Amino acid sequence: MAYSRPDKDAPFRFPKCEDSVLPDPSRFFSNHLLSNPLPTNSFFQNFTLGKGDQPEYFHPYLIKPAKSSLSISHPSLFQNPDFFYEVFKADIVISGSPVDQSSRQTHHQIFYFSDLGVNLDFPSSNLRFFLVRGSPFITFSVSCNTITISTSHEFVSFSGNSSCTKHTAKLSNNQTWLIYTTAPIKLTKHDNSSIHCGGDFSGVIRIALLPNSKPDFEPVLDRFSRSYPVSGDADFTKPFTLEYKWEKRGHGDLLMLAHPLHLKLLSKDNQSVTVLKKFKYRSIDGDLVGVVGDSWVLKPDTVPVTWHSLKGVKQDSSREEIVSALIKDVIALNSSAPVSSWSYHYGKVIARAARLALIAEEVSYVHVIPAISKYLKDMIEPWLDGSFGPNSFVYDPKWGGLITVQGARNAREDLGYGIYNNHHIHLGYFLYAIAVLVKIDPLWGKRYRPQAYTLLADYMTLGRECDGFGSVFPRLRCFDFFKLHSWAGGLTVFADGRNQVGPSEAVNAYYSAALLGLAYGDVHLVAAASTIMSLEIHASKMWWQVKENAMYPKDFTAKNRLVGVLWSTKRDSSLWFGDREWKECRLGQQLLPLIPVSEILFSDVKFVKQLVKWTLPALKRDGVKDGWKGFVYALESVYDKYEALDKISGLHEFDDGNSLSNLLWWVHSRD
Repeated sequence: MAYSRPDKDAPFRFPKCEDSVLPDPSRFFSNHLLSNPLPTNSFFQNFTLGKGDQPEYFHPYLIKPAKSSLSISHPSLFQNPDFFYEVFKADIVISGSPVDQSSRQTHHQIFYFSDLGVNLDFPSSNLRFFLVRGSPFITFSVSCNTITISTSHEFVSFSGNSSCTKHTAKLSNNQTWLIYTTAPIKLTKHDNSSIHCGGDFSGVIRIALLPNSKPDFEPVLDRFSRSYPVSGDADFTKPFTLEYKWEKRGHGDLLMLAHPLHLKLLSKDNQSVTVLKKFKYRSIDGDLVGVVGDSWVLKPDTVPVTWHSLKGVKQDSSREEIVSALIKDVIALNSSAPVSSWSYHYGKVIARAARLALIAEEVSYVHVIPAISKYLKDMIEPWLDGSFGPNSFVYDPKWGGLITVQGARNAREDLGYGIYNNHHIHLGYFLYAIAVLVKIDPLWGKRYRPQAYTLLADYMTLGRECDGFGSVFPRLRCFDFFKLHSWAGGLTVFADGRNQVGPSEAVNAYYSAALLGLAYGDVHLVAAASTIMSLEIHASKMWWQVKENAMYPKDFTAKNRLVGVLWSTKRDSSLWFGDREWKECRLGQQLLPLIPVSEILFSDVKFVKQLVKWTLPALKRDGVKDGWKGFVYALESVYDKYEALDKISGLHEFDDGNSLSNLLWWVHSRD
């Protein structure tokens, strides 16, 4: 399933823009990379923004570059009932002596990146770091230079073997670090906080923390110290299969670390890997366990992609209630009415209307579909042909992506879309509406297929080839191949790394892409998008839904049933726009939009009951909006249909992406 689109789906050329808010990528990316699209939500994004000196998490280490050094931290955890985060402390600092005093390049450069790793160069000191996610070793090459290894703690002891190719450093914080080299090196303790290399060295150095300083684990690191990864690819080889393949150097088998979701999805048929169950590093994402093997095969659950509910609506009074609401919602559609020009809110409005068409199909009340079709055309076409006055899609050649006119002028406009915030979420709503319109009007779909596929490609380009979409957009802009879910933060420096609030909107983005594939008969797109969608669902259940047996600290677990904002190195119960007590907003943010696949996202009825019970008291606050209440009642209907229906009947307004018709459809399509 190596997905590449046929020539007829060559990118549609939206107008190029001259932005005033985007950072200059040439500061940190090597020149040979600048002619290609660049990642805007990557696991190393902080290394490309601002001063490039904020840390990123590579599992199990936080990595922080400086002008002439790189700091490594195996972070401790600060925690309280409302949030917890990984604390950076420079356990090990690696620096090289300047070899070219005339060089203007005083900071790091990104020389190469892949799905699972990045090569970080320090040209002034001839250092190159091969930072690969999930490696228990930090690996770097040195060319004819001296190095210094220092710490913010103290070196309690330092010793080497007889061949001078392995050294052991014990720190005052009870950590033990092992240093391996491909050639003999003269390392001597200079003072309590630094170790110096005597004479120039050329070769590869690997540094690893000994987990919990347990001597039993040292032979494991010794055994695998000679084989190191320099990059890693993640390929969707066939439906509901993701394969990791690392490019390695050296000799012997490769040792990497798997987080809990990896372990859950590791194929039982994968005979080429061995799990070292006792070899563990702690992590904010759960224990990282050793896995030996040059490639892994991950198999998420098969999730059906359907236009309608999985079990359908009974042809009884339920249908009549839905039809009654449907007629009113369709009459209220008015393409001349004022609507937000921001792409997020606009997308929700058209996706909401598209839901009405599918509900009409499901309850066999197709009389309203022509009116919905006309409304969708009137609303969507101006964005695809550039005639929507207040805003439009434009192409940014600097990073390689579709931004908006408003977003290009002001980073705060359009909810940060101009600096690549939430691209999959905004475009997911547009693609949902487009997919439905293609389904009900194939001739319209044929006319606008190039535009539709270009919107899709902004966040769903899978190919690596330097032609077609791969030369216009980066590979899977928002999706994290290691964590197995998307990020939303865009080109903004965050001390806690990337972040995402609404995993359900990420699910919708790939669900919508799969629907577009269904509408166009593109089986490869359906397979790829539904695979990513399944991974998003798995990740949401593991890291956003806080269950009683969660991997999170007990006091946080006792107080929370959902994470508010999930960061690379932090879990927060607050939202960007709301207090941590706004539990109904947390629930709504992780359920909206209400679509057929939502029941798979919240398939654990026991957890749903706990979640609703946890949320309901929050609805008693003054000022709680009906739109948020609707999502709470939607989940309540999973186990108490009639109580939920009674509460829904008292609602007077709905979320801008929801409707009474949609709520009733949801309730009446439950068991």
